[in-house]
Amino acid sequence: MRILHRGKDRCPLATATRLHGGPAATTHRRAGVKMDHMPDTCIDNLFEMNRSWSEGMTREDPTFFQRLSTQQTPKYLWIGCADSRVPANEIVGLDPGHVFVHRNVANVVVHTDLNCLSVIQFAVSVLKVKHVIVCGHYGCGGVKAALEGSELGLIENWLRHIEDVRDRHQPLIESIADHDARCDRLCELNVIDQVMNVCRTTLVRDAWRNGQELTLHGLIYGLKDGLLQDLGMTVTGSEQAGEAYESALAALATRPPQS
Repeated sequence: MRILHRGKDRCPLATATRLHGGPAATTHRRAGVKMDHMPDTCIDNLFEMNRSWSEGMTREDPTFFQRLSTQQTPKYLWIGCADSRVPANEIVGLDPGHVFVHRNVANVVVHTDLNCLSVIQFAVSVLKVKHVIVCGHYGCGGVKAALEGSELGLIENWLRHIEDVRDRHQPLIESIADHDARCDRLCELNVIDQVMNVCRTTLVRDAWRNGQELTLHGLIYGLKDGLLQDLGMTVTGSEQAGEAYESALAALATRPPQS
């Protein structure tokens, strides 16, 4: 997530595109929709691109939307950052219908956040997903703001949760001299701690207690190379959570941040 200051552009879509530094050319993986650049206009272009995408998908697979409309059976719940550069389905190469997604600023799981908890409940209890993934990304603006203690108004209340992660692991962060590398280390630590928060929810504990097959994962995404990395925080049951947490932290301490 990038924390941005308010601009004067008339079109918010155009503003967000320029500030987020979108790619010069994007080709849809299946439908073949190619854009030389993200249009510097407002909502009408989205309808045009949507029609092109829909037509391309239908040409390749005439029954795709019919099948999609009658079932939702994802195997994965993805808890990620709201940053526009980290779209869950696209970076793992999966079509719609395969990943159930919840996103917020800096991929935080808070025990009082009924939005996130409701998503977890539906994914685990109703959809019966097999995997819950917490995915952060290097260069996260929310994490950077928490590291620096930036004064940003209302969002500071949300970032306080990441500041708690920062304070909990202060020696590990301060052992790194470079500021950007510190930020990337906090991005990694935040993922590991948020996976632990998912482990502690009554929803996940009850699922494990009832014998449901469910594995939690902590991943991090590189904006510079488009690759995911496993942070070693993989948990398959409540009794394993503490050991997995300590092991992931120990492994992290032995390697430099991988931005």
